[in-house]
Amino acid sequence: MIPSFTLPASNRRVVLARRPNGIPVTADFAIVSEALPRLEPCQFMVRNLYLSADPVQRGWAANPAVTTIGGPMRALSVGVVTESMDASIEAGDLAYGFLGWQDYAIATRADLLSHIRAPRARASAYAGVLGMPGVTAWLALNDLAPPTANDTVLVSTAAGAVGSIVGQIARANGARVVGLTGSAEKVARCIQHYGYHIAADYKTSDLTAKLDAMLPDGASIYFDNTGGSILDHALRKMSKYGRIIQCGTAATSSWSPPPRGLRPEREILTRVLTWSGFFIFDHVGRFNLAINALSDLIEAGHLSFDEDITDGFETITSALEILFAGENIGKKLTFIGNG
Repeated sequence: MIPSFTLPASNRRVVLARRPNGIPVTADFAIVSEALPRLEPCQFMVRNLYLSADPVQRGWAANPAVTTIGGPMRALSVGVVTESMDASIEAGDLAYGFLGWQDYAIATRADLLSHIRAPRARASAYAGVLGMPGVTAWLALNDLAPPTANDTVLVSTAAGAVGSIVGQIARANGARVVGLTGSAEKVARCIQHYGYHIAADYKTSDLTAKLDAMLPDGASIYFDNTGGSILDHALRKMSKYGRIIQCGTAATSSWSPPPRGLRPEREILTRVLTWSGFFIFDHVGRFNLAINALSDLIEAGHLSFDEDITDGFETITSALEILFAGENIGKKLTFIGNG
């Protein structure tokens, strides 16, 4: 479950070299090398193995209150505990949380989203299908719009780390599942690998016509990871009393100044829609519940997932560019265990 790894004598870290202009690019970061940090009581040391690239990092990099110039890039990672001065954490345990883009992290319990003594899946999965993306899919869908056999569920970024799991959960509950994604290859993957009944590439031809064809009776649930013009179109294909889950806004690269688009309030009123936001870090206390449920689905062969793993520490600085360009297939990770 845990790959072999080295223990470097120093600690490489990614720091923010300049404030990004929209999507963070390689030139916004720098790699520095420092002496190994030292443990204090109630702390433990994690040797990071997989560094995660997540859409939320665009906001973290843009916010001076979260990430300072010259400061470490806030990031999620999964790794192995090598030393511990916390009685509840043992060397050899798997840890996932706010461990940064670095070789080693000094952490406390408050930094973790999950702590795994006996992994039920490979280590990388705990940053993807069993990490923030999979837990987001499970909790947001089941909390805000639990699907039934009577529902038609529309999902944006349907082949992504969150969307691909949403589609499979909805289909397992008997719903008709419709996906929007960014290429013909991803359309095929949605249908053949993730169980979508139908999917379309939103980048080609007329999106209105595509939604009309795929949703003759409208969508009763829309799980939105993009916002923007896709949301403008989807709102106008919602059925009466439909439910919208706003999980992401990946289509908008900057919120200053605020983007302008179609007004949504008439659609919300006349279709009697419920539109709810979901913020995963409000639900850290329920990660283990979701991880166990998702692990059961994987072990039963009912949940497929993909990972896009790059090897080499230096490649992490371009990971967000790749992610927002939609060039990855599955959860975007960087393996640094051989460094």
